[in-house]
Amino acid sequence: MIIAAPLFRTLPRLAVLAVAALGLAGCMGGSGGGPRTTAGASADSTFAAPTTAIQSEQLGAPGAPAGSATGPKAALILPLSASGNAGSAARSMKNAGEMALAELGGGNLQLIVKDDGGTPSGAAAAAQQALAEGAEIILGPLYAQGVVAAGQVARQSNIPLIAFSTDASAATTGVYLLSFLPQSDVNRIIAHAVKNGRRSFAAILPEDAYGSVVEGAFQEAVAKNGGRVVALERYASGTAKAREAAARVAQNAGTADAIFVPDEAPAIAEALQKGGMDLKRVALLGTGLWDDPSVLSSSALAGGQFAAPDTAGWRAFQQRYQAKYGEAPARTATLAYDAVSLAAALSRSESGQRYTAQALTNPSGFQGVDGIFRLKSNGLSERGLAVLQVGGGTAQVVAPAPKSFAGAAGF
Repeated sequence: MIIAAPLFRTLPRLAVLAVAALGLAGCMGGSGGGPRTTAGASADSTFAAPTTAIQSEQLGAPGAPAGSATGPKAALILPLSASGNAGSAARSMKNAGEMALAELGGGNLQLIVKDDGGTPSGAAAAAQQALAEGAEIILGPLYAQGVVAAGQVARQSNIPLIAFSTDASAATTGVYLLSFLPQSDVNRIIAHAVKNGRRSFAAILPEDAYGSVVEGAFQEAVAKNGGRVVALERYASGTAKAREAAARVAQNAGTADAIFVPDEAPAIAEALQKGGMDLKRVALLGTGLWDDPSVLSSSALAGGQFAAPDTAGWRAFQQRYQAKYGEAPARTATLAYDAVSLAAALSRSESGQRYTAQALTNPSGFQGVDGIFRLKSNGLSERGLAVLQVGGGTAQVVAPAPKSFAGAAGF
């Protein structure tokens, strides 16, 4: 099994909405890090990823990677010169890439850092420059439209690209998404609910891009696990509309024994109770969006369950980053850490065998800071998540994240 290093968990609703409004995904985010192995190694052996020479470059000013290393090259494309949160996240991700190389040590991988300016044209140009300089794999970009643009360039040269967007439509053969996708949350929580006797499902979903994504995943997961959907309500933006949708479900979904509520969970839970629904009988189910103090402190949601990664890896990564750079990392930082770690681990293979589709889509997957993940041939990813239960202002693990994909529930 190949194991990469820490990764992050995105805030899927905000990321998907950003895709719809601005073409941006993967800039909000999550959790991070752990041991790695090289291809063909046992699942329990950790790898020592090669040290890489890093040079930060402005778009349009290509140059050789820093240092005297002569090994394989990987390119990291980020919106370093972008304003606001995107630029800040990009700089944190660049730091995380350097940190991965320093921590994992050994080898001679060269990392070429490119600035795409946060635009599709910039991403395409950065990819062209990276390929001209000999990059064998591209890591990034961050923006969904940039992923598409850079991916087209990379695919023309048969070079794989591992991107950081949460917009599933950006994925395709040879263009992989390392980020957390809402589908993983939905698959895990529905599979867990069915395993524990839930068969009839209702859902209350926002009428936006995120709602559409999770609706498709919800319908598919329920059917795949042998359940049935007895009611589904969508609501326009706003807490008041969410309460109205919940009131309709409370009146019309009497046979449901589980209700999927990915967003506006406290307000919806209160409205369901007010509408006469017994939430001790009916399970409330959610996604990683529930991992928020306002949700965890809701008395109406006590006993509700949601899927999310174990946060232990992220906390450890955060402490190491803070000690090294004197500031807190962006949640996206662990994506870059893992991507660079994976590229470094695979760089030990012979030329032509390092970054093949077979190596990248190893069905055994990788171990990241947030647990196991694997890349699929269609470019999407799957995650091994825990199931947590709300109570007393905290979330307690009721089903741990799987340690391997063999027989793991929810995949």
